Amino acid sequence: MQDSLRIGTLVRGGEAVQVIPQIVEHGFESFQLNFWQTVGDTDLVETAARIRELAAEHHFVISSVGIYGNPLGGGPEAETEATLAGWEQLIEHAHLFGTDIIGGFTGRLPGSSIDESLPRFAEVFGELSKRAADKGLRIAFENCAMGGSWQKGDWNIAHNPTAWEKMFNAVTADNLGLEWEPAHQLTALIDPIPQLRKWVDKIFHVHGKDVTIAWDIVKEYGIHGPKPYVWDRTPGFGDTNWTDIITILRQSGYQGTIDIEGWHDPVYRDELEMTGQVHALNYLKHCRGGSMIPNPVV
Repeated sequence: MQDSLRIGTLVRGGEAVQVIPQIVEHGFESFQLNFWQTVGDTDLVETAARIRELAAEHHFVISSVGIYGNPLGGGPEAETEATLAGWEQLIEHAHLFGTDIIGGFTGRLPGSSIDESLPRFAEVFGELSKRAADKGLRIAFENCAMGGSWQKGDWNIAHNPTAWEKMFNAVTADNLGLEWEPAHQLTALIDPIPQLRKWVDKIFHVHGKDVTIAWDIVKEYGIHGPKPYVWDRTPGFGDTNWTDIITILRQSGYQGTIDIEGWHDPVYRDELEMTGQVHALNYLKHCRGGSMIPNPVV
């Protein structure tokens, strides 16, 4: 009996057929397949066919497919075109993977403010949201700042709740939502719990990533000083109360997945990467209540 809130991990789309068989036996229940800027030469039809075979054998699901680049333009034209083409390809092929969610950055006009980028966002995602809706798909915006601020940046406008309000007002499509995680909120010194309660109906996908905040450094040096004040962490090693997060998700009827975003933890990295991820997998399963136990029948 499978829990309705699955715990999984992220895998590069072009490597999924090779990687998933090596790690699925650790207990991952879902996978998000990701591409950086472009789908490249990955044959989506062939990849999806092989993934479906693996999913049937090992009883996992593909939670979503994602492409992370800047589709709004203003930077290198070839990169913009490749990312836009990637969005279109994933919209066309997502159903072959058995998912209805496509994740990614909104993009932004490089060097421009969020407000200045909104018209181009509305133009691009007004069209992409219609294409996705026609196929029964949802688009979930990852909320990493990617080093940007409200005033300028190169990758993403969807990293602040005020920006979310502006985005969803600019494109009033029910199939546009968020790919949320507490790590980005804590890095911005935002409490993720009240934010989750407020925005949970717009959250289509959750990334399992956490942070540790060094409050002693914040108090002595601030957040713009010479010493780092925050570190990305794999769930189970950071500051977030994931039991509370899963409780809020379940109270709100969330039926999706939490997929671990690895390859960021400064301690559980390199040869310890999968050690950290499997710890996170088991920790998050514990936070959701452990294994699914059927009720007695009378």
